[in-house]
Amino acid sequence: MNFKNKNISLKQPLRMMVLFALLGVLNSCYSFTGSSLTDEKTVQINEFPNNASLVNPALSQQFSTDIQNRFLQRTTLKGTKSNPDILIEGEISDYAITPTTISSNTQTNPAGGVVQQAQNKLTITVKVHYENKVHPDSSFDRTYTDEAAFNSSLSQSEIENSQVKIVTERIINKIFNDIVANW
Repeated sequence: MNFKNKNISLKQPLRMMVLFALLGVLNSCYSFTGSSLTDEKTVQINEFPNNASLVNPALSQQFSTDIQNRFLQRTTLKGTKSNPDILIEGEISDYAITPTTISSNTQTNPAGGVVQQAQNKLTITVKVHYENKVHPDSSFDRTYTDEAAFNSSLSQSEIENSQVKIVTERIINKIFNDIVANW
């Protein structure tokens, strides 16, 4: 029988163990989520009533549900109705559809003339009260506004199904970033 002696090195497994140990230490020193909410555990997000002069009947409920889902799904915060570490509340203070200038979108009509399409603009404004009981210096009252331009030929239901979602998503992103990222 001919047995060959192979050099078996323990350097490779040792290097892997050191690497994993180093990653464990780094992970405990740095949060990879980028969240500034480190000590807060609970959140209460109250309904945002629609106090705008033009009322979209579904906006209050939809906005309130969407902002609650954003915080509960993308943070480690747990929802509560009593004694929260974080309180988020506010109101929808403006909901407006206004005509804008004629857009640069042009079409040629059958007679060979150029027709420009008119556009409208949806603007939504939300006032937010954010109270952080763990870090009171982070608390604020701010107003968030966003808008979306759309073809004036859209019906009211098409506006509410598409444009309202775009604008509210942008506003919720701004609120979420101001609270969680604290930039």
